[in-house]
Amino acid sequence: MKSSAELRTSFLRYFAERGHQVVPGSPLVPAADPTLLFTNAGMVQFKEVFLGREQRPYRRAVSAQRCVRAGGKHNDLENVGYTVRHHTFFEMLGNFSFGDYFKPEAIRYAWDYLTQVLALPEERLWITVYEEDQEAEAIWRDDIGVSPERVSRCGEQDNFWSMGETGPCGPCSEIFYDHGPEVPGGPPGTLDQDGDRFVEVWNLVFMQYDRDAEGRLTPLPHPSVDTGMGLERLAAIMQGTHDNYEIDLFRALIEATAELTGCADHRNQSLRVIADHIRSAGFLISDGITPGNEGRGYVLRRIIRRAIRHGYRLGCREPFFYRLVATLTGQMGAAYPELVAAQAQVERVLRVEEERFAETLEQGMRILEQAIAGIQGDRIDGATVFKLYDTYGFPTDLTADVARERGLSLDMAGFEQAMAEQKERARAASRFGATQDMALDLEGETDFTGYERLADQATVMAIYRDGESRDNLSEGQEGLVVLDVTPFYAEAGGQVGDTGELVRRGVRTRILDTRKQGTSVIGHIARMAEGELQVGDRVEVRVDAQRRRRIALNHSATHLLHAALREVLGDHVQQQGSLVGPERLRFDFSHFEPLGRDQILRIERLVNREIRANHLVETRIMSLDDAEASGAMALFGEKYAEQVRVLRMGDFSTELCGGTHVRALGDIGLFKILAESGIASGVRRIEAMSGEGALDQVEADEERLLRLARLVKGTREDLDDKVLQLLEQAKRLEKELGEAKAKLASSAGRDLAAQAVDVDGVKVLAAKLEGADPKGLRDTLDRLKDQLGSAVVVLAAESDGKVSLVAGVTKDLTDPMHAGDLVKLVAAKVGGRGGGRADMAQAGGTDPTGLPEALGLVEGWVRKKLHKTPLI
Repeated sequence: MKSSAELRTSFLRYFAERGHQVVPGSPLVPAADPTLLFTNAGMVQFKEVFLGREQRPYRRAVSAQRCVRAGGKHNDLENVGYTVRHHTFFEMLGNFSFGDYFKPEAIRYAWDYLTQVLALPEERLWITVYEEDQEAEAIWRDDIGVSPERVSRCGEQDNFWSMGETGPCGPCSEIFYDHGPEVPGGPPGTLDQDGDRFVEVWNLVFMQYDRDAEGRLTPLPHPSVDTGMGLERLAAIMQGTHDNYEIDLFRALIEATAELTGCADHRNQSLRVIADHIRSAGFLISDGITPGNEGRGYVLRRIIRRAIRHGYRLGCREPFFYRLVATLTGQMGAAYPELVAAQAQVERVLRVEEERFAETLEQGMRILEQAIAGIQGDRIDGATVFKLYDTYGFPTDLTADVARERGLSLDMAGFEQAMAEQKERARAASRFGATQDMALDLEGETDFTGYERLADQATVMAIYRDGESRDNLSEGQEGLVVLDVTPFYAEAGGQVGDTGELVRRGVRTRILDTRKQGTSVIGHIARMAEGELQVGDRVEVRVDAQRRRRIALNHSATHLLHAALREVLGDHVQQQGSLVGPERLRFDFSHFEPLGRDQILRIERLVNREIRANHLVETRIMSLDDAEASGAMALFGEKYAEQVRVLRMGDFSTELCGGTHVRALGDIGLFKILAESGIASGVRRIEAMSGEGALDQVEADEERLLRLARLVKGTREDLDDKVLQLLEQAKRLEKELGEAKAKLASSAGRDLAAQAVDVDGVKVLAAKLEGADPKGLRDTLDRLKDQLGSAVVVLAAESDGKVSLVAGVTKDLTDPMHAGDLVKLVAAKVGGRGGGRADMAQAGGTDPTGLPEALGLVEGWVRKKLHKTPLI
C-alpha cells in the first residue's frame, strides 16, 4: 500500500531519472489562455510548446498538475457524489516529449512504471488504441507482450485527441486497470464499459498530425507525446479499492466533515461532495480566485454553495465548511506550500461566503420543500424554479441538485419562459422615451479619430428620430446623428461618451452623449440648438476638450488604482465594473472583505507615487496573443478583436484598453479616494477623484477642518486635543446626569411605593414617571420590587411623542403571572409592542394619548390572574 504522497514522488523521480525535467504544476488559472476557465490537464502549461510558439531549454518534462473540471466544456461538478471516481479537483501526473521520443519509448515508460515500479499484475492491465493506429497496437502486442484479447481498438471519439478544430492532434492509447469480477462493468470497448470494474488509469496521446481547416491531416515534423495519469485513481488501485473516496487523500477530509456535521455514515453522499468541494474551493482561492457572479468566480461560488447545501442536508446550520481548510492543508500542504501560505485567506473567504448564503439557503430550502410536497408528478414547475432564483436568490443548479436527489426533474422550458417574460417586463419598463436612451443595431463603420484630435470635419451620413430614419433634424428636436468620421468617444469600457457640438454656418447641434449603435457605428445623441441639420451636410465636429481631459485623468487613474489594489490586496483582485466620468471615477473589484484604513492609504500612496514618477503612457497595437504574452491584463469574459490596444504605464500597469488617456502620468496631478463600500457578495467598490477634482476635494476637506477648529475654539494643529477634551467633558456630564436621574428615580421610587394598591396581598403599581429614560425606568422598577415584596409593577415614560414601558413581576408571582404578557397588553393601547422575561419585560409605543387607559388595565389583569375571573 502506497500513500498518495509517495506515489506522486515516485512518479516524478522515475521520469527525472530518465532525463525528464521536473516542472512545477501551473496555477489553476491558465496564463494567457482565454479558451479555458481552469487548468484541466497537465499539458495546459505546455500548450504553446506543442504549438511551436514557445521554446523550452528541455525536450522532456514531467509534472504533477492540480486540475479543476467544474465549468465550461470539461465539467464533472454534477457527477460528484454520484460516482466513485469523478471529482471537481484532482491531480494529474504526466510526462511529456517535445519532439524527442515517441510511441515506443512512451509506451515502454508507462508499462515499466506500472508493472516494475508499482508491481501491478500484468494480467490486470488492459489497453485501448485508436482503430487506425496499427503502430501502437504492434508495440503493445509485439514489443511489450500484452495478450491480444486485452488490447481493444476504439474509434475517434474515444481514442483520438485534438487541441481544437484545427492544429496538433493524434491518436491515443489508454491503459485500464481491472478491479476484479466482484465490481460491475465490462472491458473497454464493450457495451458495459462504463462500469467501475475497468478504470482508465493512464492516457498516452501521440501528437503526430496537423489538421487544417479542411480536415486534412499532415504529419508533424517533430511528433510529441502528452500523457496524463490520475493520482486519485492510481492511489485507489495501490490502496486496494475501486472507490477514490476511500483513499488517504479523502479519508481525513471525510472524517473531519463527519465530526463537524455529526454524520456517522462515512459513505454518505454528502460527506463525499463536501470533501471533494473543499479541495476545489481551497486551491481555487489560494490561486487568487474569489467568489463572484461571473466567470471563474461564479464557478467557485457554485462549488461552495453546493457544499454548504450538503452540510445543510446533514443538519448543519452553522458555518462549517471553512473549518475543513486546516485538514486540507494538513493533507496536501507539503506538496503545495502555496496552500499553507494562503490558509488564513481561504478560511476568511469561505466563512464570509457561508455566512452570506445562510439566510438564502434556509429560506430557499423551505420554499422548495413546500413546492416538492405539493407537486403532482415528477417535475418541479418552471414558475417555482424561477421564483426561487429571481425572488429569493436560490441558485437554479442547487434546485436541480435537490430535485435529482428526490428523483425529480426541473421544468427548464417553463423557467426559461418565465425568465424571458421578466426580461421583457424590464425592457418595457426602461424603454426609451427620450432620445438619449436610443439603441439601434446599425451596420457599417465610423472612422474614429479621437485618439489623435478633438476636432474634425465630417459628413452627416444618417439621422434617426424616434427610432426611425429621417432626412433632417430641426431646431429644438432631439435625435441620433451618424457621421462618417468622428473624434467623439462612444461610451465603452466604463468610460462615458463624449459631449460637444456640430457646427456649420447658421447651424449648431449640441451633442449630449455618444454611444455605439451596433458593432462599429458611433451614434451622437443630438439636440438642435440652432438651424436645421440635414443628411449630407458637411459639419465641423468639436469635442468638449475640457471635459474629455478630465475623463482621461480619471481613466488613467483607474488603471493605476487597479494595479495598486492587486499589489496591496493580492492577485485575486479582478475588475468587476467601472464608471469613468469627468467628475469622478468608480471602480468595482472582487474582494471578500472591507478594506482597512491603512490599506486605503497604502493604495492611495501607491497611485500618487506613480503619478509623481511621471512615466509616459505608452500605447501599442498588437495581436491579442502577443498582448497576453507581454503580460497585459485582460478582463475575464470580455470579447476582444484580433488586434488590441495595449496601454503601458511604466512597469506598474499594463492593460488592454480602448479608452482615452493622459500622455504622461504626471498630468493626473493628484489622486484621492473618497469612499470604499460593498455592493454585492464578494464585490467591493472604490469611488475616487483625480486632477483638479481631487485638489478641490482636498481644499474642501481643509476648509471643513478649519471650520471645526473654529467651532471648538482651537486651531487645526490642536483640533484633535480640543475634540478629545469635549468628548471627555460630555462623558463626565453624561455620568453626572445619570447619577442625578438615579437619585431622582430613587426619590420617585420611595414616593411611588406609597401609591401601590393591595390586591389580595399583592402590591400592584401602575404609574407614569416624568423625565425618565428607559434605563431610569428599569432602575426604578428594580428598587420598587425590592421595597414592595410580592408585587406587580408597570412604569411608563413619555418623550418626543414616544412611550417607554417596563413591567416587572416578583419571582414568587411569575406563575401564573408573566411580565411579557402584561407588557404586551399594555403596549397595545399605546400603539406598540414588546416582550421579555417572566420577571421583567419592556415595550415601546407611538401613541401617548392611550397611556392612561393602558395603565388602568394593570390592576384588573392582576385580579384576573389571581382569581381567574374574566377581565372586564
